[in-house]
Amino acid sequence: MASIPIPADEAERVAELATLQSLTAVPEPDFTAIAQLAATACQTPLALVTLIESEGQTYKGRVGITATHGGREATACSYVICSREVLEIPDALADERFLENPWVTGEPYVRFYCGAPIVTSHDHALGAVCVMDHMPRRLTEHQHQALTTLAAAVAGLMEARYYTQRADEIVTRLQEAEELKSQFLRTVNHELRTPLTSISSYLQLIQDGELDEVTEQKFLRVIERNSQRILALIDDLLLMASLNARTAAHHPGEVNLAELARRAVEKVTPAAREGHLVVAVHAPASVMVWVDAARLEHALTQVLDNAIKFTPPGGSVIAVVEGEPVPTIEVRDTGIGIAPADLEHVLEDFYRGGEAEERAIGGTGVGLSITNKIVQLHSGQVHIDSRPGRGTRVRISLPGTVGRAPPEPARRNGKTVRR
Repeated sequence: MASIPIPADEAERVAELATLQSLTAVPEPDFTAIAQLAATACQTPLALVTLIESEGQTYKGRVGITATHGGREATACSYVICSREVLEIPDALADERFLENPWVTGEPYVRFYCGAPIVTSHDHALGAVCVMDHMPRRLTEHQHQALTTLAAAVAGLMEARYYTQRADEIVTRLQEAEELKSQFLRTVNHELRTPLTSISSYLQLIQDGELDEVTEQKFLRVIERNSQRILALIDDLLLMASLNARTAAHHPGEVNLAELARRAVEKVTPAAREGHLVVAVHAPASVMVWVDAARLEHALTQVLDNAIKFTPPGGSVIAVVEGEPVPTIEVRDTGIGIAPADLEHVLEDFYRGGEAEERAIGGTGVGLSITNKIVQLHSGQVHIDSRPGRGTRVRISLPGTVGRAPPEPARRNGKTVRR
């Protein structure tokens, strides 16, 4: 049997076929209707709407055929997508290319074939609309034209379905974005308004001048704490914007991951004690990595803050550092956990799960998103494992960073210059 021809644009053709997602359901009523029209117009017992994949062919529409898939050699459609013209084979037994073809020598015993290429607007032939008969014959010019028209209709239908689906996806994403924006504005409004209202109220009491010195100092500390809260929120929003725009500064160097974890835990220890939580670090003496220390410490602090917020009194938040097989930091808490529906979204910008809303737990939904972006900046990964009521584990992996030396200092005019 003759070898099956391969089009010059095979890679691009197969890629477009995958993009159009045309092989999801086989057969399909719309394409079977087109096959039926082809069989009726050409007065043949067999007809197919065939899409040629890299390893075989799929029959999206069929008449008189029970199979849904076949090898590329099954029909003559592989020749059609190479010639990109109507191909008619009056008698397969008189054509040496098809003398040993399994569709000719066995079921469905094809003797006659005629197919028209399905060519998209990107000028790739994805398959063919073909008709077949059990006896030798020829089609008229009008019948050739009918096949060509039906093949064009298949290409148009495939592309129309794709763009309709894309449009639906865009509309859905816009709706989600609008809801996300509304949620963000509500959250930020609350996160800013609450401390600002507190600051305004305490300032008014201080200005009234009727407070003793101890009370006044207490109020000033509250004002300072709320001011820091506002500044932290603004800093986080600006950092997330710069990470999204890929303009955030990145200054990596050799860092002991264990020491970095200890510093981050020290920062959140006051909040943990206030929440009556045990917080600790389990780490070897040294795990050297090549990272931006400030950025990674910020990312880890965000995870620890989140764990503390969602862990009830009496629970624990533990940071575990490991050096093998890759450097990792894992934050384990005994908190309320994350619902499966929320788990796949918690790394998205401004996302706040249902539990956070229901329990009125403060936050803007940017902490884990910032963590994920910073870790990605280091070519690492964030993995979250959680179950409602069973706590959460957030694992930060930093592959390929161990043992990486800092850049060699350059020399300029005989002097050492640190890059």
